[in-house]
Amino acid sequence: MRILLGLFFLCSAYCSSQNQEAVDFVKIEAEIKPYQNASLSGIARYDFNIKQPLDSLVFDAIDMEFSNIYFKGKNVTLQSKYDRKQLKIGLNLKPGNYSIGFGFETQPKQTVYFIREEKDSTIQQIWTQGQGKYTSHWLPSFDNMNEKLEFDLTVHVPAKYNVIANGKLTSDKVISNLKSYKFDMINPMSSYLAAFVVGDFDKKVIESASGVPIELYYEPKDSLKFEPTYRYTKKIFDFLEEEIGVAYPWQIYKQVPVQDFLYAGMENTTCTIFSNQYVIDSTAFVDKNFVNVNAHELAHQWFGNFVTEESGNHHWLHEGFATYYAYLVEQHLFGDDHFYWKLYKTAKTLHNLSENGDGEALTNPNANSLTFYEKGAWALVMLKEYLGDDMFKEGIQRYLNKHAYGNVTISDFLSSMEKTSGQDLKAFRNQWLENEEFNWEKASKFLAGKNKSINTFFEFQKIVKDTPKESSALLEKYTNVTTEPFQIALIKNYHSLFDEGLAKQFLKSKNLKVRQAMVVALDTIAPAYKGAVENLLLDSSYITQEAALFKLWQAFPEDRLKYLDATSTITGLPNKNVRLTWLTLALVTPQVEPIQKKKYFDELNNYTASQYNFEVRQLALEYLYQIGSLNNSSIINAFKATKHHVWQFKKSSRNLVRKIATTDTKRFEAILRTVAIEEQSRIKNIISE
Repeated sequence: MRILLGLFFLCSAYCSSQNQEAVDFVKIEAEIKPYQNASLSGIARYDFNIKQPLDSLVFDAIDMEFSNIYFKGKNVTLQSKYDRKQLKIGLNLKPGNYSIGFGFETQPKQTVYFIREEKDSTIQQIWTQGQGKYTSHWLPSFDNMNEKLEFDLTVHVPAKYNVIANGKLTSDKVISNLKSYKFDMINPMSSYLAAFVVGDFDKKVIESASGVPIELYYEPKDSLKFEPTYRYTKKIFDFLEEEIGVAYPWQIYKQVPVQDFLYAGMENTTCTIFSNQYVIDSTAFVDKNFVNVNAHELAHQWFGNFVTEESGNHHWLHEGFATYYAYLVEQHLFGDDHFYWKLYKTAKTLHNLSENGDGEALTNPNANSLTFYEKGAWALVMLKEYLGDDMFKEGIQRYLNKHAYGNVTISDFLSSMEKTSGQDLKAFRNQWLENEEFNWEKASKFLAGKNKSINTFFEFQKIVKDTPKESSALLEKYTNVTTEPFQIALIKNYHSLFDEGLAKQFLKSKNLKVRQAMVVALDTIAPAYKGAVENLLLDSSYITQEAALFKLWQAFPEDRLKYLDATSTITGLPNKNVRLTWLTLALVTPQVEPIQKKKYFDELNNYTASQYNFEVRQLALEYLYQIGSLNNSSIINAFKATKHHVWQFKKSSRNLVRKIATTDTKRFEAILRTVAIEEQSRIKNIISE
């Protein structure tokens, strides 16, 4: 039974926000128990220091029930007020050290996600995503990022599950069919970085050059994908410690992939959670690997976790820095061409936004991700260029060490860089942080000076612009530049100028990415290219395979069965890109036997079910709708998807439901009548939006 003890309304004497200067929370010791019905119960104890007389404590807590308040180790009744968002407890305290605790129950509407099996609805995984100020949906804590404290979590789950959480695992005991995992943190962090994962995982432990244990988790079914998924992890860790020049600030590091994660990854302190769409085989590594996300989230352990922004006005200090250091990792692993051409692509995107009037300042708390991430990284590239490598690195070290485990502003960072270098950075701040425009002139000049092939590409672009009639004749000369990114840029921007010989040359290139760029760029496969593209059906890239299959199937109807047969066993990327394309094409190929089509129809519709990652489901639903092959179960699965926690999938599913309601009205209404009344009402509301 849920109970609410000792929670009485107080006078207005302490209904205001907590005075952070008066109280310093030091530590949370919390025990959490999740349930099959997607609820949680727990108890939490908070150690805090009072610096001056205080009449209340305030905890952020969303839609919870509280019980058994403990103060100084005793069960007491205290005057309290709870408005379903904040718990305010009245205490007349003198300066000193104290602790308080209480029990709580909640059924979180967000932040804790329960991933279930399709067949019997049992829980497969539980994971959290609290970035921003959302941990208070499952644990009474502090939405303000400036309140930092040590989080020690204990999670009680059925013995068949594993638990991964912040900090070092100190014990895992089985008591009465429950296994208790106890984790210990040493240093303080903001509440939004608290996290846990429940599921069936194995792990391998490696060690950094500095002796930090790195725990790498995977589901047992993915054991053969471990190496390509976590490829370069130790090199990434060791490089970042060396490049940043400040020791990794926590006692352990973990990475765990989960189903239907909201983002690519999240840098919870010591425990990065990431999408299992990055759990890949060696072929997929070419097209979609974890390297950049891996480096980005690890860099956040310094920039975001170790030093944390005071508010959203300073978000560049998180995302711009993590993006920049992830780029440096890629430069270290893949070379200068990779690094500078990646900067070129982001610079072009930012330049185009600026030209369209959509530029944003890095000091704008409401800026979009592209600004914080990519423009933020560019600001650091240019600051390093201005100060020099040594001064830049020394300034970064000064900044991190001075504000260790604290909160920072942009001015704090610039102050550290100015004191280290002796340079006045007002002009830099104005140009790269506060200016909404992206300085393409300086960026392009920087790139041309750093990378020969980019400079050559700029030369070619000028020739094409100034003498367009001569550009085709000059192409052969410029294709002698053999760097991969240069050739890909030529293909993407100027493939319409290629003659047959040049197109074939790129289709037969020894470089996989160049071959891929060429086949993707072709609108249709001319007979002259048929043989070269057929050779790409089994190329070592799932994106190349999919493009070759689809375009050959379109161009040569008489050979469709041959192409389907050649690719019938390929699944592709984690989103099953090749298999879903194959099934769709097989269903609309007249030569395929009806009995086989029934099998393919069932398989493609099955991929809309909830046991599959949302990316798989989204593709399957789109393809089935395009060819008019959605069965009743898939339409019901689309209904369910309209309330999925990943907003992109939710949005696409809602759009799809509206289309079905319009194009197949009678069938839609018949299927809608088979679901619960509440569900019918919800779907009707979506259609009417």
